[in-house]
Amino acid sequence: MTLSIQQKRKSRLSSSNAGHSRPTRYTLHYAPDNASLIIRLALEEIGAAYRTVLVDRYRAEQRSPEFLKLNPNGLIPVCIIDGEAIFETAAILLLLCERHEALAPSPGSVEHMHFVKWLVCLSNGLHADLRQIFYPSIYAGDDLATRKAHQRITRQRLNQRFAMFDTAVAGSDGVYLFGDEPTAIDIYLAVCLRWAQLYPLATPDNIDIGEFPALLAMAQALEARPAIQRGCAAEGMSMPAFTAPRHVMPPEGSAL
Repeated sequence: MTLSIQQKRKSRLSSSNAGHSRPTRYTLHYAPDNASLIIRLALEEIGAAYRTVLVDRYRAEQRSPEFLKLNPNGLIPVCIIDGEAIFETAAILLLLCERHEALAPSPGSVEHMHFVKWLVCLSNGLHADLRQIFYPSIYAGDDLATRKAHQRITRQRLNQRFAMFDTAVAGSDGVYLFGDEPTAIDIYLAVCLRWAQLYPLATPDNIDIGEFPALLAMAQALEARPAIQRGCAAEGMSMPAFTAPRHVMPPEGSAL
């Protein structure tokens, strides 16, 4: 149900059996093709019950008093868990993985330590760089020359980060970062790959996914998963959503 805001090692991965998870129904405050997509896809993979609440970016609802009560940063997503408003993509993912014992290596394992390391690296590094490219005026001011220089440097760093993750995935014993089963990190990476190819609009120097063969194979494997297909379709995305993405035609709301 959608409402308006105004109203590796496969054997060591945690089990994704939803029958043993806590019977929580989540509420995801989302906008199409935003960071909330990562959470939606994780919820679909887990098999958790959730509803969505549209945050209409066209009407700047993310800056409305109602939404700022949920996230004072004015950023999407927010996920309501046990009545508590949780924001920050990585924080929501960590909580979902912990509660459902899914999409992450088993807590206490060596792999789980590396999982947390890579998740924070992805959130604080690669995702943060994408935000700087998408919203240059926030980070580089209004001077056009300064913006262009800032974006050029950030793009170089972004490519280095994708190359780093490509090397990490290539060193796994499976198609995903931790083997033959996806984790929340793989989902997060695939969505970032999508954005880096599509945005900003009409930008000729967006990344070439062919330069990152391990990430390409990982994203293709995710595209074949029914849960990923369902989550993408709910926001108007057709496959291949990560490896040859097209701009979204959402059934509601706005991606920009």
